[in-house]
Amino acid sequence: MAAYGLYTHIASNKLRSMLLLAGLFLLIYVLVYAGALLAEVAIDSDRPVNYYLMAAGHDLVKAFPYATGAAALWIVIAYFFHQNMIDAVTGGEDVTRKQQPRLYNLLENLCVSRGIPMPKLKIVDNDARNAFASGLNRRQYAVTVTTGLLKALDDQELEAVLGHELTHIRNGDVQLMVTAVIIAGVVGFFGELFFRMFTNLSWNSSSGGSSSSRSSSSSSSDSNSKGGGGAVIVVIIAVVLILLAWLLSQVVKLALSRSRELLADAGSVELTKNPDAMISALRKIENRGELPGATSAVMELCIDNPREGFADLFATHPSVDSRVQALVKYAGGHDSGRLALPSDTQEEPDDGQVEQPETTGQIPPPVPAGPWSDGPVRAARGPWGRRN
Repeated sequence: MAAYGLYTHIASNKLRSMLLLAGLFLLIYVLVYAGALLAEVAIDSDRPVNYYLMAAGHDLVKAFPYATGAAALWIVIAYFFHQNMIDAVTGGEDVTRKQQPRLYNLLENLCVSRGIPMPKLKIVDNDARNAFASGLNRRQYAVTVTTGLLKALDDQELEAVLGHELTHIRNGDVQLMVTAVIIAGVVGFFGELFFRMFTNLSWNSSSGGSSSSRSSSSSSSDSNSKGGGGAVIVVIIAVVLILLAWLLSQVVKLALSRSRELLADAGSVELTKNPDAMISALRKIENRGELPGATSAVMELCIDNPREGFADLFATHPSVDSRVQALVKYAGGHDSGRLALPSDTQEEPDDGQVEQPETTGQIPPPVPAGPWSDGPVRAARGPWGRRN
């Protein structure tokens, strides 16, 4: 079913995301089945393939409630303590209006203007330029901003970033992304566990292979009739299942993250009515958001994740160029181009002054009417739906 307009796209995206998360949860049972295959081979390595497949199926049925309970327990623990884990990794600390009046007032004004509950405000003392939202319910919602971002952005740009993070909260992106990270973490944990089982199994087989082959030479015909060579095939099947489960868990996370960043950019423009501020903020943040010591799961929550896989295949965010182009094309914004990185210049200024974009003129004023404003604009259909 086609979705038209920002809000219908949000509803459609939520439905797709829930289905993706359900599929992600099923990957846990795929891993359990793969582990059962390895366990059956470890117990008896002289059986045909069909025996292992059926025996692993019976093991999966028996282990189903335990696997479900373990996964549920992990989710419950993460539900109550994920914010503490994130703060421990990033060094985020709660701040009040008195400590950060500028940042607090900008966030509060956005919340009041749209009737959004005020989330907690956290600061990470780091020169990186980044921000992220976290939390699974209204009492846990938090927006975290680095000190480097505060120094680099002006008020309008900072307001655009806060609008981006508030949109993640308002659209339900935060709950789904945190849940996806939690479940993907379970998949990764069990995948590594079963790979260790496979390694130990291979080592034991190789160390005892020669003696066992000599002892069984008198009954080789019986072994062949039982299909002893099926153990190798079953081990290969188990490894393929483990790799497939891990790969699919990563693909699901990427699908959730990439699609939602574009919607969050659009939501920021809707809140601030200033696409140029969002564009300018993205250009100043671009490739400057690396948080030292932060896990990949935390970086996936940030407004920009500079960590990219080979050929951009495992990049969790769409490129800044593509996000800027969407805002220029469909929101009427203006792009001043990429800013030079510190490594591309002679020396990074450290006088405490706010870094300004390397442009020849001032940033154009906000467009009075656009696809998310109240003005009567008619334009071509954009990535977030038809505009009237």
